[in-house]
Amino acid sequence: MKKILLGTLGTAVMMAAAAVGYLYLRKPAIAPPPAEKIEATQARIERGKYLFNLADCDGCHSQRELGLPGKIAASNITSDPETGIGAWTDGEKIRAIREGISRDGRSLFPMMPYGSLRHMSDEDVYSLVAFLNTLPPVKHRVPRSQINFPVSLLIKSEPRPAGSIAAPDRSDRVKYGEYLATVANCTGCHTPAMDGRPIDRLTLAGGEKFRFPGIMVVSANITPDPETGIGRWSEQDFVDRFRQYRDYADHGSPETTPENFTVMPWLAFSHVTDEDLAAIYTYLLTQRPIRHVVDSHPGADPPKQNIARGAF
Repeated sequence: MKKILLGTLGTAVMMAAAAVGYLYLRKPAIAPPPAEKIEATQARIERGKYLFNLADCDGCHSQRELGLPGKIAASNITSDPETGIGAWTDGEKIRAIREGISRDGRSLFPMMPYGSLRHMSDEDVYSLVAFLNTLPPVKHRVPRSQINFPVSLLIKSEPRPAGSIAAPDRSDRVKYGEYLATVANCTGCHTPAMDGRPIDRLTLAGGEKFRFPGIMVVSANITPDPETGIGRWSEQDFVDRFRQYRDYADHGSPETTPENFTVMPWLAFSHVTDEDLAAIYTYLLTQRPIRHVVDSHPGADPPKQNIARGAF
């Protein structure tokens, strides 16, 4: 019996070692970068700037500490050829945005929301790249990310080729709202995760924790639940919630306190048009209402328990 147990244990160890070896040696799904050279028309540059704000590119590609599994450094995406992406081809930029593959073939850490940006249309990603190409070069060498095991192996399964994506039908308000919400990665922030995976039964119901030194903020419930989500909000309520930050975007924000601290990129989103905000609202109202009370500012005084009381 002892020999049988030892044999079984040895087999299990060998299988585990083989599995780790496979994950270590496996390459992410990689397609060659597109060969396009993007024509930088003024319309594309303006649309690209709009998408840059919608996707909150600037919010992530600046220095911040999020308590991630390792030392994750957001890349320099200015046009500097040595420390930024100035030497990258337009196709390599497109592949990184939508497929999560760096110029050297590495899998990008999924904090870069390429799982959502994978659905960005061809024309929109061309516009985004056209805008990125206008960013002034900033010489700032960012250290290479060091991702802890086993996450360093598991993220290899995240990238995959995007193919060609058609432009969304703007006449279908729900579908267009879904497209915008996907590019903005609403689900990514407003869905709590466990062990790095979103909890499907709480999709868009809030509760994801964002920890910073001395403070924590929790994402809000944006499902159409009338008590704990946005079910009682009118379309105008939703649009106005974003509009109120336009003055801050133009003239500066008030002092940040534990009661108003947020990772919601209000200043970037304040530039989203009323029409697009209304489309996002229409889409959100079609989602499953989930009763999920969220304290967006734990320990704050007064507490903000849920979005129906004004937190977002």
